[in-house]
Amino acid sequence: MARVVVWHVPVTVTGRTTSLRLFRLRNGRRCAVGFSSAGALAELLGPEQAAVELAEPALRALTAPLGVDELVLDPRLVAAPVVPPALPPALPPALPPAVAAPAAAAPGGPSADGAARPGAAHPATRSGAQLQRR
Repeated sequence: MARVVVWHVPVTVTGRTTSLRLFRLRNGRRCAVGFSSAGALAELLGPEQAAVELAEPALRALTAPLGVDELVLDPRLVAAPVVPPALPPALPPALPPAVAAPAAAAPGGPSADGAARPGAAHPATRSGAQLQRR
């Protein structure tokens, strides 16, 4: 009798649903993967990766309706190593408030705080100013 080889196949568990994890080959085609041991699976995908044990015929039967006919045993990581992003250049030191204050806006334009400034046609009202009666 032929010996049935059991593969450790990565799955995704969502609530009470378990589904196979499919991967892509370098050429973009989808594939299913299996590992010869639980240790090999944990080494590549991490110890938290859920898995089920399936024989090759069962795995082929599950992936065939999805159009996946490629099975890979004990794959190796082919992605480039992750490099942390470069840090942005250091900011210049803060300027004193007198230097950092923006130039006065022209009449009718917005002020530094974004509020509209009164234009020449609309003179500003000063608080505390007294009006003369004519």
